[in-house]
Amino acid sequence: MLKDLRLYNTLTKQKELFEPINPPYVGMYVCGPTVYSDVHIGNMRTFLVFDVIYRYLLFLGYKVRFVRNITDVGHLEHDADDGEDKIAKKAKLENLEPMEIVQRYTLGFRQVAAQLNMLPPSIEPSATGHIVEQINMIDKLLKNGLAYEVDGSVYFDVNKYNENHHYGILSGRVLEDLVASSRDLDGQEEKRNKVDFALWKKATPSHIMRWESPWSLGFPGWHLECTVMSTKYLGESFDIHGGGMDLKFPHHECEIAQSVGCNGQQPAKYWIHSNMLTTNGQKMSKSLGNSFLPGQLFTGDHPLLDEAYSPMTVRFFILQSHYSSTLDFSNEALKAAKKGYKKMINGLKVLRGLAYVEEPETTPDQKVIDQVNRLCDNCYRAMNDDFNTALTIGHLFNLLKKINSLHTQNLKFGALGKAVFDRMKETYETFVLDVLGLKEEQPDVLTGLTQSLIDIYKEAKSNKEFEVVDKIRADFKAQGLIIKDMKNDISWAYEE
Repeated sequence: MLKDLRLYNTLTKQKELFEPINPPYVGMYVCGPTVYSDVHIGNMRTFLVFDVIYRYLLFLGYKVRFVRNITDVGHLEHDADDGEDKIAKKAKLENLEPMEIVQRYTLGFRQVAAQLNMLPPSIEPSATGHIVEQINMIDKLLKNGLAYEVDGSVYFDVNKYNENHHYGILSGRVLEDLVASSRDLDGQEEKRNKVDFALWKKATPSHIMRWESPWSLGFPGWHLECTVMSTKYLGESFDIHGGGMDLKFPHHECEIAQSVGCNGQQPAKYWIHSNMLTTNGQKMSKSLGNSFLPGQLFTGDHPLLDEAYSPMTVRFFILQSHYSSTLDFSNEALKAAKKGYKKMINGLKVLRGLAYVEEPETTPDQKVIDQVNRLCDNCYRAMNDDFNTALTIGHLFNLLKKINSLHTQNLKFGALGKAVFDRMKETYETFVLDVLGLKEEQPDVLTGLTQSLIDIYKEAKSNKEFEVVDKIRADFKAQGLIIKDMKNDISWAYEE
């Protein structure tokens, strides 16, 4: 299975066999949040996508160093080279130190990541913790003739770079077209060309985030930070670089130019980009009022939401679509995801309650055995096909039909045999919990009370005390649970 993983490489524009540079080790860098505000659900889609990629690589047996940075300086308004730093602007508005803003929103991001059951990265470096390394890289680019200094600011010379390399190799942009379409902005007169980008900016008197450098009291460029941190922790060439589709240009394009200009080689072998979220078919945007903070989804506190949706419902919803496709947010889609998530977790609950029973009188059914083995194989095939979580979920639901048939005794254990049963159980549990990263969300009411109520229900039903039976059913329903009357047992499940 290790050699079967194929992924779409944005750099080469094709699906490729995944072959790490130094197996079994894998280095993966993902551009993290700029911590000046609460992350919205569109941001979290990207991070959740790479959480699943991280999980699957670990599952396949790779030793993964996953680096996801925190951008806490240098990211200016409109992703430009001039204007206010997003964090500094927020600090001024709230009359706080910039690092107070950084701390608040970094903790908020980590809290949401934990709610969505995302694994923490191996390393989570911050841009401000690597100022010295950024100054050193700028100095090297200057010595290589690919950067120039103007009045305390340093810019990357794109035209000079393009003489021997290809600026636009990732995004497909053509330099001449970029020059023609570039707008004149304040500070552009400093640059030799409109498309040049800042490596170091001299701080204006009002700019409160600044550091000493050989050129000026200033701050690093946004693009430079990720190049420095990925290189420091993963080396000059590593396996996977990821981020949202919106970062492909100019951020990732500039990262490539800096790495090639400084180190003489591409930073990453594979580039992976996740697509955006829309709301009812319209681009998700704060200005349109159709964007959601994760907390609003979890509480239902948003005018466009009919109800609250739990973190695992949101996670399931995002994983129902391939990461490279646009995903549309709507109440209908979220409600369907809620039902699908509960169905999957009910299956997990049923499976955990199944113990293999030897049935000497039942002969193995080769047709059923082949079906179950094929369904298990399909889960691997789907994830090996560019991390296709949507297809994986479909195969798991097909596997769930066999699990439910065993539970209802329409399928005999003996027809499968213990080895196939064990494989089915391991595949379902592992893919649901470890690969997709879903977990059971138990309401508080379940703590120590559910089984007692089930026992009372059984006794009341046996004694034909139907008012008690109906009352318990109604109480369960109010908590999003149902009582399942089986031929040989009475149990509960999540209402789908």
